[in-house]
Amino acid sequence: MPLLWPYVVLTRRKCCALLAFISLASLAACSASPKFNAIDITGADYAREFSLRDVNGKTRTLAEFRGKIVLFFFGFTQCPDVCPTALTRAAEVKKQLGGDGDKLQVIFVTVDPERDSAVVLKAYTEAFDPAFLGLSTDVANTEVTADAFHIFFRKVPTGASYTMDHSAVTYVYDTQTKLRLAVKHDLPAELLTADVRALLAQRASTH
Repeated sequence: MPLLWPYVVLTRRKCCALLAFISLASLAACSASPKFNAIDITGADYAREFSLRDVNGKTRTLAEFRGKIVLFFFGFTQCPDVCPTALTRAAEVKKQLGGDGDKLQVIFVTVDPERDSAVVLKAYTEAFDPAFLGLSTDVANTEVTADAFHIFFRKVPTGASYTMDHSAVTYVYDTQTKLRLAVKHDLPAELLTADVRALLAQRASTH
């Protein structure tokens, strides 16, 4: 037993040192990955790219927005509450960012291309902010795109017309065009602004 005692002490010391190292590593990892207010979906294997038309008929892709934080939302211009609320929040986030507001790009994709013409879409998005971008495609590709982004939508008859049911989530991409966050409809603007600032800070720390 006396011969084993020094070995036991040494082993315990090594274990303590190892545990201390692990604790420090964990703290470092936590400091490198901030706690977001929105849902952190970093590493998600969907919603990685799109190819859609802007109101001028130009094809736009996610890659061209590298260097900016992108808020990406599906909706339709005749939406009574969810869409205008989401875009109003996005406009408020941009305002709260102050001088960093130009580092934010808001993209609104219509799920109702039959009614949301380029003229309608342009007037709608620019009513919230002139820099907000409205995108669309044909009916078939709208379904393909929504599916690729895990977005649900469907046409709901309302007498002689119809409305649209759709997912009310805003996706947030970082400056490297990586999908990072899923934002619920009821998240306040100030909390979303804090998340955007955190993503911008991550960008700054890598340069």
